[in-house]
Amino acid sequence: MTMANGMKRHESAPKPMVKFDRSLIAPCGMNCGTCIGHLREKKRCPGCRVYMADNAVTAQRCIIQKCNHLENTASKFCYDCEKYPCRRLKQLDLRYRTRYKTSFFENLTMIKEKGIESFLEFESQRRTCPNCGSVLSVHRDNCLICSKN
Repeated sequence: MTMANGMKRHESAPKPMVKFDRSLIAPCGMNCGTCIGHLREKKRCPGCRVYMADNAVTAQRCIIQKCNHLENTASKFCYDCEKYPCRRLKQLDLRYRTRYKTSFFENLTMIKEKGIESFLEFESQRRTCPNCGSVLSVHRDNCLICSKN
């Protein structure tokens, strides 16, 4: 772009958006790709849909991940469950809306109504740091890489 004085202003190329895999979307609607447990370097949690003996303690103890009713759903998401919305999911949603400004009910509604691909695109847009292009953790107010809000 040329400025009024004839000099060219340097425009940086747009940062690529992060891409999330559908296997990182937990049954409750959490994007495990934005979880601090998944983003850390040591003892990285693979996400709620991947069971490993050394998963994060929170994933190992998760009532939703172990839910017998979830096994009977076609989608393997909580919105398809006969008990939806259960007490555990209501508590989890309240905690995440209050602390982290994200709603599992809103996520699940989007997945159900618009499909997983639309949800993944939405997550890519809202969870990419506009400054450095890295993943923004749902559990932090600042980017883990560049520290920008």
